[in-house]
Amino acid sequence: MDSTRPVHIGRQALYDKHGHVAAYELLFRDGPEAVHATVRDSAATSRVIVEAFTAFGIPELVGDRRCFINLTREFIVGELPLPFPPGSVGLELMADVAVDDEVLDGVGRLVEQGHRIALDDFGDFDGDASRARLLPSAHYVKVNMLAGDRQAISAIAAQCRRYPRIRLVAQRVETHELLELARQLQFQLFQGHVLSRPHLITTHTLSPTRLARMRLLAELAADEVHLERAVDTIERDPALAVRVLRGVNAASNGLPQPVSSIFQAVVMLGIPQVRQWATLMMVADFADGDEAQLTDAVVRARMCQTVAERRGSPGSAAFTVGLLSAIGDLLGRPASELTDQLPLTAEVTEAVVHGRGHLGAVLTEVRTYQRDAPVAVVPDLAEDLLSALRWTNASLAEPDSEDTAARRG
Repeated sequence: MDSTRPVHIGRQALYDKHGHVAAYELLFRDGPEAVHATVRDSAATSRVIVEAFTAFGIPELVGDRRCFINLTREFIVGELPLPFPPGSVGLELMADVAVDDEVLDGVGRLVEQGHRIALDDFGDFDGDASRARLLPSAHYVKVNMLAGDRQAISAIAAQCRRYPRIRLVAQRVETHELLELARQLQFQLFQGHVLSRPHLITTHTLSPTRLARMRLLAELAADEVHLERAVDTIERDPALAVRVLRGVNAASNGLPQPVSSIFQAVVMLGIPQVRQWATLMMVADFADGDEAQLTDAVVRARMCQTVAERRGSPGSAAFTVGLLSAIGDLLGRPASELTDQLPLTAEVTEAVVHGRGHLGAVLTEVRTYQRDAPVAVVPDLAEDLLSALRWTNASLAEPDSEDTAARRG
């Protein structure tokens, strides 16, 4: 069984009045043949967030343009977290969210935090009297151009223009006549099939292991979080480890300094942010990974750490080098494609991509031995391999083990 899986996101462009792409809406897609969202619930939103930030990377998806993500009630009222910084994503409130006092308060909090709010499908009329309460907080209003005639659309636009910061988005522009109407009514952004249809974007990522998510959430839910044990749990799950590294990028909008280990990334990201990402991953991840292949990845990382520490090099950095090289092998992609998306130190990157430096030499030796172990007997490395196997198996079987401090070197 393959330990990687394809992940998909729909992406539809929003255009400015000059016909240039100004933003993208990111949409849930559950398969390569999907042309529309089969579900629009919190799990779908969670998957879009997790995969956009940690499987694809926002810069790879949208470049320097804004993106919009649909939100369900659970995100608006704070029952589910938004683990990215304010301003990086437009929060699009779905039309079927009933606007009560709790939703109104939730939107107010999001705006105070610096988030930009978009109202989806405004002009469907049912419930719009209550949705109008959100207009003072909105930055974008997406007006459904199929919801009425010219007079009705003009009235909606006039209502929104009472709030100077609102940018009007003509949504569901399906004909050239509707596009011309939107231009005449001085809409600022345009979205619809007459301009472009949603495109399916696909990449491959490691299959998640739910057990690691559960263990990590248990660790992070304690009154006093045991940082070493939390990092230990992350390092057992290569998919989670990469997502935490990418989460550093998502949470910081550019790091003040690169990182060389999972431990350093967790410290920089902070326990609350790690908890938020782990929570969304539990909601979003449905498939289990191939435990044997993922275990092999952790074995390589542990061997690199052991060899490096014996030679006086940083053990935590060597663990990260081994882990990332194994993940690149599993994904079947050049190592540079992975490291380019992660906030790594130059030493770690050089080791993973080119095999250079002390860490690169350790990685090369471990990879060679793993490949040739049945015929190549190197006493120290043979013992390192057995030790790594014992450690990995014991770690996976005994999640409450206290023996993590020695691994930090």
